[in-house]
Amino acid sequence: MKELIAKRVAKELRDGDLVNLGIGLPTLVANYIPDDIEIFLQSENGMIGLGPQPGEEEYNKNITNAGGQPVTLLKGGMYFDSAFSFAMIRGGHVDVTVLGALQVDQNGNLANWIIPGKMVPGMGGAMDLVTGSNKVIIAMIHTNKGEKKILKECTLPLTAKGQVDMIITEMGVMQITKDGIVLTEINPAYTLQDVINATDADLMIANDLKSMAV
Repeated sequence: MKELIAKRVAKELRDGDLVNLGIGLPTLVANYIPDDIEIFLQSENGMIGLGPQPGEEEYNKNITNAGGQPVTLLKGGMYFDSAFSFAMIRGGHVDVTVLGALQVDQNGNLANWIIPGKMVPGMGGAMDLVTGSNKVIIAMIHTNKGEKKILKECTLPLTAKGQVDMIITEMGVMQITKDGIVLTEINPAYTLQDVINATDADLMIANDLKSMAV
């Protein structure tokens, strides 16, 4: 399911985009960039030009993304300090940010950094990324062990308010509009009722609902 989601997210990227991929599932998107476009992957710990996950021959323990996962750097890639990295993010130069989520709601609010009472290292750059990027895509499994994650209103502490543009799960593709969440594509492996049952938010159905492009 994670690979299916990553493949669909990759179709949202456009030639020349500067893109930040969050830790976890979003990092898989780097493996599915279409051959006919060139994008530039940015990591907030100070890199542009990230490539696919390294194989044994490319592995370098000193080259990691912001989540500490090993990555490759493409020809022409570059390193820089955190101050420059966040100047790019806060300056609105990142075209697309792809993140996972604990919860998203129908107002575009995002909660993805803490469950109260659990130890976490911190929110990292998520708060800056979702407020500084031109487009925010949430890539996640639709539910968590049956618990709904797409809600009428988030109940966990927010990362940002009203910043999410799109949600992509194994069940379908959803756009967040001023009127709420619109299902625009559905995975043929699921029925419309399956998606509705797995979603707490008031889900609107696009008039031209399409099969999920994967």
